[in-house]
Amino acid sequence: MSKSAPDVGELLDLIAKGDKDAAQALIPLLYDELHLIASRLMRREAANHTLQPTALVNEAYMRLVQPRGEGWKDRTHFFAVAAIVMRQILVDHARARKADKRGGIPPLPLEFFDPAVTLQDPDRVLAIDAALSRLETLDRRQCRIVELRVFAGMTVEETAEALKISTRTVKREWQLARAWLYGELRA
Repeated sequence: MSKSAPDVGELLDLIAKGDKDAAQALIPLLYDELHLIASRLMRREAANHTLQPTALVNEAYMRLVQPRGEGWKDRTHFFAVAAIVMRQILVDHARARKADKRGGIPPLPLEFFDPAVTLQDPDRVLAIDAALSRLETLDRRQCRIVELRVFAGMTVEETAEALKISTRTVKREWQLARAWLYGELRA
């Protein structure tokens, strides 16, 4: 009797332990979902953006499959972290584009925190990253909700599933986080 192929959770555990073969086996199982997250993010970027969804997926995947001290909790945990990693890649990319420019980061309107709004301006990406870093020190869960909603384009239901909380909690925390960020960025 042959042993069946490992599932995503098993492969993620093997990767955490440093198994490079597991990383190769995982690619076909996760690529489509990672590409969907990247495509959602890139739809809100400028049409002439130098980073494309495939490159974003590749960069994120390379960061995600590095051996870690702890394993992935499950598939949902992996994709939630993937969205955060993709956010950081876009922030790093925006920083590189702004490297030659000087000056402060302008405040953002509340509408920016709507997942349908574009992230074409590097100032916007950097401003939201700085504000999210401050929010994370105050309320980590609200920060994760904003990351998943804005940067991963997840719905309230997908965010609730990823964070293992109720949709009602996501809606409430999303509203509070948006209000806090608006005040923070207007200052």
